[in-house]
Amino acid sequence: MTNLPKGSKKLLNAWVFYDWANSVYTLTIASAVFPIFYEALFSKRSHYIEVFGLELKNTALISFITAFAFVFVAIFSPLLSGIADYVGNKKSFMKFFCYVGALSCMGLYWFDLENIYIGLLFYFLGLIGYWGSLVFYNSYLPDIAFPEQQDKISAKGYSLGYIGSVILLVINLAMIMKPDWFKITGTATQSASDIAMRYSFIMVGAWWILFSQYTYYYLPKGSKEKGEKLTKSVIFNGFKELKKVWGLLNDNVPLKRYLGGFFVSSMAVQTVMLVATYFGAQEIQWASKDESTIGLIICILIIQLVAVIGAVLTSRASEKFGNIPTLIFINCIWAVFCALAFFITLPIHFYVMATVAGFVMGGIQALSRSTYSKLLPETEDTASFFSFYDVAEKIGIVIGMCLYGIIDQITGSPRLAIVFLALFFVTAIFLLRRVHKK
Repeated sequence: MTNLPKGSKKLLNAWVFYDWANSVYTLTIASAVFPIFYEALFSKRSHYIEVFGLELKNTALISFITAFAFVFVAIFSPLLSGIADYVGNKKSFMKFFCYVGALSCMGLYWFDLENIYIGLLFYFLGLIGYWGSLVFYNSYLPDIAFPEQQDKISAKGYSLGYIGSVILLVINLAMIMKPDWFKITGTATQSASDIAMRYSFIMVGAWWILFSQYTYYYLPKGSKEKGEKLTKSVIFNGFKELKKVWGLLNDNVPLKRYLGGFFVSSMAVQTVMLVATYFGAQEIQWASKDESTIGLIICILIIQLVAVIGAVLTSRASEKFGNIPTLIFINCIWAVFCALAFFITLPIHFYVMATVAGFVMGGIQALSRSTYSKLLPETEDTASFFSFYDVAEKIGIVIGMCLYGIIDQITGSPRLAIVFLALFFVTAIFLLRRVHKK
């Protein structure tokens, strides 16, 4: 079809709709249903499994696989960013990663301990597909929207993604808790609820592929009608940009100091977010398996809802007290949160902690990015600085997940691993105190 003009309402809505399509991955696979499903596989056996020639605890194993996936993303994001800037048909790249991620989600239907390697491969490729498609999706924003439209349209995408993912999660929750409503029956080895979880993985992949078609129909092939020839220089352009930003940091002391605090803080925040459901499934004394399933999913929904409120309240606090003091205060709450996590055992404790986590999670993510933006030097090359920001965040996730997995593996207790993360928040507080408050 004919390319729509930049800034047109139909084009912007088409771009935004990809958030509706892909956000189901982060909620159902990364946060809610899959962690519960994964833990249920070990409910009637030891939590340790022989894999890759090692005897690993189940939560340590998934932490290491997640870290490895983010290593891959951190390395290839700059490559993909460089290609996205120069290749005319970047929609094909976006589609490729979308389909890899969506089909891998469907592949999780066959995840079991007897074929653990295939299951872990699908989990790994799901992460790669999701984050890989986002590289190209985000690179479209300056192509389809004028600067004055970009903040509003990004916020709209976030809102749509939240609504869409919650709708599918509620449907999945109904399937899991009332499988008879959907004519789902169990087998000799699996309950109807377990099978419903497997169906939810297929629904995530189908939802992702189906709703992304609207985006693909209207998005242009790329930023240029004819792509430039793909050369070695183009491929490694992303790394050159990161190196350039690293060099510029020496001339911007406040930004350099802030990035140190952000790196340590983000390392801990992202790790807590990724392991929270595994922790809740394993360490909280639920009365039954059904209570565990519905309780954990409700906690995820609470976090999603409260995170939006937390982001708004944090924004107001930053206007009154300043960005850095507000960030320091939020990191203090996170440090106390991780210390108290060692003592929680009952479902009510977990609900309260989920509410607190939601408030500070939404606040710290939104404020961290906006603070970074304010500290940037006068430049039109903001894409390179945000690419550096994103890579730093991914490397932080790798370190955080690896440390969590190692402590969990050695001690056998995710409680000690969570408490250890409190040290990172304390470190972040001291680093942020070195940044000027205004």
